[in-house]
Amino acid sequence: MKQRGLVMVFALLVLLSITVLGVSAVTSSLSQSKMAVSMQQSGLAFDAAESAIAGVFFESEDETLLSDPNQTDPLSEARQGNIFDPANDAVSCFDNNEWTDRYMTEGGLAIGDRHINDGTYQTAVASKSWSRTAFIREQACRGSSNVIGGSNINCHVFIIRGCGKVAGKSTVVANTLAASVFGPASQ
Repeated sequence: MKQRGLVMVFALLVLLSITVLGVSAVTSSLSQSKMAVSMQQSGLAFDAAESAIAGVFFESEDETLLSDPNQTDPLSEARQGNIFDPANDAVSCFDNNEWTDRYMTEGGLAIGDRHINDGTYQTAVASKSWSRTAFIREQACRGSSNVIGGSNINCHVFIIRGCGKVAGKSTVVANTLAASVFGPASQ
């Protein structure tokens, strides 16, 4: 009789161990699934931020936009705006009035257009994509003095921050790029 009770206790311990292992496996699986979704959403937000930076360069190289005296590209607009001081200023994805804004939307980039209307970047996974551009300074171009030395060409230095956000997430992913563009020296 004692052996039957011992077998039953042993069987219950084995069943309890299997149950704990099963619950642990399900919890681990759910946790890994949440991490994978979060990583995917962060990747989509980063892609949106990178697209916003690419949009600034697209507009800044758009010959149709550049040749229209009634239009401005984001770098020219930033050049005419506030000067960015890296020691005291920050380019935040949330500064709506300080810096030059551009948006990437589902409509994509179109030649001759200033992309200033906010909209959805992607609807499959609802996301936003926008940029902030600020002018830092004008300086002599370094490393190319043999080529343009003595001319009235200088380097105009900008900071561009691309921002991306996936709907339902509380965070914004940002990437920052410093750009130096050849341009006429200010008088």
